[in-house]
Amino acid sequence: MSQLRTPWPHAPTHQLARGGTYFVTASTYQRAHHFRGAERLRVLHNGLLTVAHDYGWQLEAWAVFSNHYHFIGHSPAGESTAQSLKPMLKTLHTRTAGWINRLDRVPERQVWFNFRETNLTYLNSYFARLNYTHQNPVKHGLVPVANQYPWCSAAWFERTASPAQVRTIYSFKTDQLQVPDEFEPAAEWQTEK
Repeated sequence: MSQLRTPWPHAPTHQLARGGTYFVTASTYQRAHHFRGAERLRVLHNGLLTVAHDYGWQLEAWAVFSNHYHFIGHSPAGESTAQSLKPMLKTLHTRTAGWINRLDRVPERQVWFNFRETNLTYLNSYFARLNYTHQNPVKHGLVPVANQYPWCSAAWFERTASPAQVRTIYSFKTDQLQVPDEFEPAAEWQTEK
């Protein structure tokens, strides 16, 4: 008789069989603050935007911190699955881990842990998570207004979307969302801007 396998809670089963829009969260190993400071955040932020573009993912919202990041992205047009998410994040994590480990002179250190994704299939859930991601720096107490945090999409969103779109997205409540986000990012970026 075959046994049912329960997924290990620290290694979520990735459900990427369908293309679409995904909410993704990734964390550093043991939530360590490897990306403290403006320069390290800038490298991680630029790395995320670059690999997303290179793999054909269209990001709509993102927030990058010293020990984790979130984004909402559409899988590549013309692909029926979101399987490219794994190699995209592997590329990001390999490059940024190599860079940060060379910088810190710790060549074999594990930097990244894993990622979680949610396929967003309901419009209200999608809009609420867009707002959640844009507002995440405020949630973590890093800034009073999200557009003041340089490594998130809020300022970009407010510049490129219509005022009506901004008001609509920002009106969606996020307090009922069940998003694992028990991270405490470092605030050192403020002194290095």
